[in-house]
Amino acid sequence: MPLTLTATPETFPMDGTFTISRGSRTEARVVTVAVTDGDHTGHGECVPYARYGETVESVIAQVEAAGPLETPRDAQTMPAGAARNAVDCALWDLEAKRSGEPVWQLLGLPEPQPVTTAYTLSLETPDTMRARAAENAHRPLLKIKLGGEGDLERLRAVRSGAPDATLIIDANEGWTPEIYAALAPELMSLGVAMVEQPLPAGEDEALRGMERPLPVCADEACHDRTSLPKLVGKYDMINIKLDKTGGLTEALALRDEAREMGFRIMVGCMVGTSLAMAPALLVAQGAEIVDLDGPLLLAKDRETPLVFAGSIVYPPVPALWG
Repeated sequence: MPLTLTATPETFPMDGTFTISRGSRTEARVVTVAVTDGDHTGHGECVPYARYGETVESVIAQVEAAGPLETPRDAQTMPAGAARNAVDCALWDLEAKRSGEPVWQLLGLPEPQPVTTAYTLSLETPDTMRARAAENAHRPLLKIKLGGEGDLERLRAVRSGAPDATLIIDANEGWTPEIYAALAPELMSLGVAMVEQPLPAGEDEALRGMERPLPVCADEACHDRTSLPKLVGKYDMINIKLDKTGGLTEALALRDEAREMGFRIMVGCMVGTSLAMAPALLVAQGAEIVDLDGPLLLAKDRETPLVFAGSIVYPPVPALWG
């Protein structure tokens, strides 16, 4: 019998307010896709992102308009983005449930191991960020959301609160070339290891050939494999997110091609539940930086969540995904 595909909007409250340079939120709005053959059901999750012109409603419409689908390969006919991500991951989950074999085995990948994830501190006043850093000073890797005026003061506050953690920062397209050039040496002296997307994705040509003492990672500028040629000479690393690649299938292909081109790999996420992080853990194997802390930012997660031990996240059990 043909597969039945459903898309359901869900809301998960966040543990406080999460702020980046583009705004604040107190909840994560996701779309959960279920694919069933009548005997087995696979699930996937995506986070529609306004930055890419997506809404919950538009993503659900995309899913419902998808043609007949049987395998993850069929999902690749959909455009890259959040809708295809949820469908692709749900189809992989269904394949695993039908076969009784985990997705990593179906893909011929090594068995996934636990990884250490970054933990994100949202954009706040320096005093608030210092306090949040102190609360999480035991974590080995902190990701700091920045966005322009006052960023250096925020970083100094975070460093005083967490003197031993490695820091990476995410400007979310909020800087100019002049800000990067001025801040880079000082940030390195504070132990910052990398900056993510300092310039707007469409205005990043200034990075080409620029001396980059602080490594730069492409986020909004990198979606799938078609993005890679334009990133050469401008970025040192790429951030792979399944909501950008359009699912696990393309994310794995992007990772492999990017490595061949000399890029280092970061695997990140939107703010979603354990269901969204589970397939990304397969991509995160061997990545230089892993940022799959979405569930740690929520007040409520899935009924069968991923297991976190501090900043170490373990692969999912079949009841969750894969």
